[in-house]
Amino acid sequence: MLLLLILLLLALARGALDPATCAADGPCKHPTDVVVQTLLPGSGPPVLTSHEYAAHVTLYIEADGGELTPSGWSTRKADGAARDEPFRFQPGRNLIEGWTEGVLKMREGERARLHVPSKKGYGAQEVGQKGAEGGFYIPPNADLLFDIEVLGKN
Repeated sequence: MLLLLILLLLALARGALDPATCAADGPCKHPTDVVVQTLLPGSGPPVLTSHEYAAHVTLYIEADGGELTPSGWSTRKADGAARDEPFRFQPGRNLIEGWTEGVLKMREGERARLHVPSKKGYGAQEVGQKGAEGGFYIPPNADLLFDIEVLGKN
């Protein structure tokens, strides 16, 4: 029992059990915290609130079992956009809380999945129009998953 407790404390000290990050192939959904799942590490500097950035993004609705449903919004042609057109943003400005919290854990050049619980997304608010041609839709209380690649500063 004591050995198990020591191993648990060591894992926590190393960040191995941090709910805000996960391995590319590990379980990542958390009911209250934004989780950053790195797909491709970035070699640039960390993302900061003092800069504006460009990113490729595809947004999904994430079900409790981890199944993904496209929301209809993407900046990638490969994911349904008319053309590749990066999204420009500045962390902390006109963004949902979960987006800012997640990208501030990333570096320029990094591609990651940001798992955002509903309370740090749009909460009970419905966004977009269900069934609208060419539009996007986020149902109330939806958990979100952003597939985001921070291209760099503007």
